[in-house]
Amino acid sequence: MESENGVISIVARLLIIFLMIYPASGFAQTQAKQNSESNFNQALINGKAANEAFRHSHRYLLGWLTKADPVSGLIPRNLNKDTCIWNAWDAGADNYPFMVMTASMLDRPVFEGKMRDMLASETRLTSRIGRLPDTYSFCKKDFQNNQIDTSQVIFGSAEYMKDGLIPLTEWLGSSPWSERMLGILEDLNKIVDVPTEIKSRGLGNHAVVEVGGDLLQVLARMYWQTRDPKWLQWGIRIGDYYLSPDHLPTRALPRLRLRDHGCEILSGLVELYAVVSLADPAKKKQWQPFIHEMLDTILAKGRNEHGLFYDEINPLTGDIVQKRLADNFGYTLNAFYTVYMIDQVVAYREATLKTLGALSAHYRNHDWESGSADGYADAIEGALNLYLREPVSSTKDWLDSEIKVLYNFQKPDGIIEGWHGDGNFARTSLMYALWKTAGIHISNWDANVIYGAAVEKNSVYVTITSPTAWKGNLIFGSKWHTEHMNMPIDYPRINQFQEWFPIEKNKNYKVTIGSKTTMVKGSLLIDGYPVELKANEVIRMSCVR
Repeated sequence: MESENGVISIVARLLIIFLMIYPASGFAQTQAKQNSESNFNQALINGKAANEAFRHSHRYLLGWLTKADPVSGLIPRNLNKDTCIWNAWDAGADNYPFMVMTASMLDRPVFEGKMRDMLASETRLTSRIGRLPDTYSFCKKDFQNNQIDTSQVIFGSAEYMKDGLIPLTEWLGSSPWSERMLGILEDLNKIVDVPTEIKSRGLGNHAVVEVGGDLLQVLARMYWQTRDPKWLQWGIRIGDYYLSPDHLPTRALPRLRLRDHGCEILSGLVELYAVVSLADPAKKKQWQPFIHEMLDTILAKGRNEHGLFYDEINPLTGDIVQKRLADNFGYTLNAFYTVYMIDQVVAYREATLKTLGALSAHYRNHDWESGSADGYADAIEGALNLYLREPVSSTKDWLDSEIKVLYNFQKPDGIIEGWHGDGNFARTSLMYALWKTAGIHISNWDANVIYGAAVEKNSVYVTITSPTAWKGNLIFGSKWHTEHMNMPIDYPRINQFQEWFPIEKNKNYKVTIGSKTTMVKGSLLIDGYPVELKANEVIRMSCVR
């Protein structure tokens, strides 16, 4: 009897355990289904936001195409003055590359046609010292200046590479545009070592610092991509000059810009510091105290109460030279966050968090650059790059708010303000769109096709729909820093494209559409996953890594 009671007791316990587990399992399934539904709904909301950004960018492309010189095919520097010239440091650096980028995502016929033609024309018409570009006049059908201004050519070459050809290479990988950049870099190497003097009409005293910073950023990334030691050696020579007792920017410069046309040196020195931390540990050890001193000085003397940087300071006295706040705060914080990643200096992460946490409460519709769209574009780009690393919830609200402010600058014909800074409008709009699609874009883009994504842990939820039938591919984003730039670490840097759900080509992913689940290799998702939409159909797709 006792044995029988023991058996009954065991069975009862097992039954109780089963009854406890089954409802929990059922609850978990219900919860998972609700989470999926919520994520797919968010993906559709994100898709509408991305579609708006893509439409604005495409209108910009079409608007500026109408302004191209009919003979050379090149776009003018500006539409209100300098309408007869193309120059490397404005038209080449800030506008044309983002026409290329927009076309690569949204208008492949223009990308394969006019954008490549424009590159060929630019290379043929503007190369003056070897492959180094000089300013070309449509009116003269010749160079604008009869005499070569070498300093101006150096400045233009550095700017064209850093602000124009680097972002294209980050997005496209090896391409005719990266070949153009390497050609310029090769020929610049013949006439420049450590830039310590830039004398030219129209270029201010900050130009030498800017060129040094530009070159450091280009050399760091070209070393990663090519692993050619000469680019690292050149960068180290520039780094040794600045990271020294006599030339450290915060010791040697009575006026230090923490905005563009000055802040490039901070980013450049830290980018090369990131390189030597892996490629030359002894050099990293030598430079570390100077890097930390430079950043500590800027934290102590260059910020307001919310952690944003002033346009210009005197790092020697702590005086604020220009009290306007720098729209490029994100570019400077990239440097701080990179050193946090390398050296684990908590104060540098805290500086980033402080700024991100203040944006929504204090800087909505803030006038960064005297009413110019460019200030909003740079501020949004910088915050977006840091938000990837530190997803502060209020920063998301600020980004969604400020992109609307930026859109309001665009005119019906697609032009934003009619100057070379218009390109930055498209760059930032595309970055914002790729955030909302988790790095996914589509082949044969159609403005009617709305697609977006939501990321939760190891899954991305994608929703795609269109009022008309559409057939094409969903092209997933990869680890661009590895695939395009051969970089071992994805440190935050200007002109990169954020990796929101990076696909690894050699891994397998569980892809579910409706009730059908298959295992798909990452390389197939990167090359493009085929989708066919009926009119008004909504397709939901999840991808789990």
